[in-house]
Order: sequence, then structure tokens, then C-alpha cells
Amino acid sequence: MNSPPPDPPPRTRRRLDRERIVQAAITSIDTHGVQGLTMRRVGQDLGVEAMSLYRYVSGREDLLEAVVERLMAGITDRAEAEGFTTWQGYLQSMAHEVRRVALAHPAAFPLAASRHPAAPWLRPPLRSIDVIEHFLSTLSAHGFDDTKAVDAYKVFTTFLVGSLLLEVAVHGRDIVPMDETLDEGGADIPERDGLVDLRTAPHVQRMQEQLSQDTSEREFEIGLESLIDRIERSVSQ
Repeated sequence: MNSPPPDPPPRTRRRLDRERIVQAAITSIDTHGVQGLTMRRVGQDLGVEAMSLYRYVSGREDLLEAVVERLMAGITDRAEAEGFTTWQGYLQSMAHEVRRVALAHPAAFPLAASRHPAAPWLRPPLRSIDVIEHFLSTLSAHGFDDTKAVDAYKVFTTFLVGSLLLEVAVHGRDIVPMDETLDEGGADIPERDGLVDLRTAPHVQRMQEQLSQDTSEREFEIGLESLIDRIERSVSQ
């Protein structure tokens, strides 16, 4: 008589870490939106109690910061991988990489623009100092002086973020910041934003005064004139 098959080995639970928690948070936002993100829901998705998450993230605010950091991470590396040789090629690569992230995670992407900026003085705001530093250093290496590099950053970011926010809104995603912080833990990220250490971002540090100037009205007029010129050329053809 044949003996019964041996019992299957007990299932081993994957080790919990910050990386898994952040990925689960992104998946949750993709499904339920930013408003639906709670520590309890992320814990349920991972099969653990919400309290277990606090060993790796200090609260919902910290988790949202990590989500934005993950979304922005790798953008510059992938743009470099495109092998651009001109500053025009660089801007095209960056734009397409940011758009790829926006379309892959339309519910989460607005966090990059709608949350408090990495440094309160940035105009326009952007969550990632690393991305801004890469942008400024690349244009500087292509012969841009500080003023022209900052102008390019402002015009490029205003166009790109504005265009992509409208695009994700078409997909029914909320692009308005949350009314309440709804933190679940002791994170105090907004209060720490003014203490960003810029020593690892020398171009941002050197151009800080120019980056802090609000030139949105001038940029709006320049953009409007360019748009009208483009329409005029199209009509006249």
C-alpha cells in the first residue's frame, strides 16, 4: 500500500522591509487613489498588522514621501541610458521618462507636484532635488550659464508638469492636494523641508537665489506668445 504524500512545507512569509511597504503603497494608490491610502490598508495587503509597518516607516506622511522618491528614482538614469548627445536630446529623454511614470501611475504622479516641495523656495516646486541637480548640471555641461539653466528648468518643468497633470486628469485622477494631512504616525516631514542639505547638489545650491524667484507671469507670457506663433504658422501653411 502506497504511503500518503508528505505534507507540503509550511509557507514562508516574505520578510517585511521598507522596499516592500513602499511598493505596496504604490499599488494601493494605483487602485484606490491617494485618499484611499492608509497604513491599515497597506498592512492588510501585505498580510500584517498596521503596527508592524512602523518599524520601517514613521507614518503615512513618511510613506507618501517614499512613494514620491520611488516614482522619481531612476528617471535620470534612464534618460542617461538614451545616449543623448545634445541638450535638446536630453530634454526629450527627460520629458518622455517623466511622462512614462505619470502614465504608469496616474493616481500617484500628482504627488510629485502637489505635495510640499523638497525645498520651500523652489519655483516651480518639484519634489526631487536630485532630479533638479541632474537637470542643471547637464545643461551647464552643455554650455548654459546659470541664468539660462534656471530659465530652462522653470519653463521645462512648468510645461511638463502642467501638461502631464492635465493628461492624468483625463483618466479621472484627482490632481488636487489632499485637504488634510491624515498622518498615521509621528512623521513631521513638512516641518523638516526647510532643512534640506544642498551640499550634494552644488548646482542647486549655487543657483538657489535664481531658483527661488517667482517668474511665473513672465513665463506665462512667453509661453503664450510661443503658442500663438505656433498656431499662426500652422494656419498660414
